[in-house]
Amino acid sequence: MGWGTWFSADALFTGCVNSTVNDLYKRVNVIFGQFALSFEAMKMNHKADTTAAVDTLSEPLDMQDDRWRQTHLGRLLGHAMRRFDERVLHLMAGNEGVPLALANLASRDQISAAHVHITRHLALQGSRLTDLARAAGMSKQAMGDLVDQCTAWGLVQREPDPLDARARRVVFTPVGLAWLQAFKDAVAQAETEFREAVGKDVATVVALGLEAYAH
Repeated sequence: MGWGTWFSADALFTGCVNSTVNDLYKRVNVIFGQFALSFEAMKMNHKADTTAAVDTLSEPLDMQDDRWRQTHLGRLLGHAMRRFDERVLHLMAGNEGVPLALANLASRDQISAAHVHITRHLALQGSRLTDLARAAGMSKQAMGDLVDQCTAWGLVQREPDPLDARARRVVFTPVGLAWLQAFKDAVAQAETEFREAVGKDVATVVALGLEAYAH
């Protein structure tokens, strides 16, 4: 084979390679071009969606009827609970079994629904402060403050835990047990008044619904 023939074959191979590379280059450019267009379109769509969202948020609320703010279920439940607890405390203040000093405190609103948390959640055999706070849904510090106040009033006291010498329990005093009995009587009376106010059937449905919802 002469030099001319070899050169021609080599040139032909090089030309094929260059043609293939150029073809691939063109295809890559097309692909990247399409990607760039798609990316720009995506950015434009995102910008349009963001602008629409901002425009929606900036639109004025329909204030023609805002009764829902006062009548939604959570609000009504909150009102009902406050009214019930206030009625219970009022009845406890008038209970002859409650020591006069405590009755006076309750009648002057010195004893609030927060103090009822102890009456409601303190176990008859006593509870550790941490367990009492957890049952009442309060912080340990906040429950500790309530226990200190109720201790000053003679309702509860702290004593060593028989199961753990390092721990202490909060227990009812005899005065606290009398207060607990007054609480039981007041709750029964308040529930009776509720049934009379809304009707026995409605009261039953409400009680069943609240029990199912709470659990």
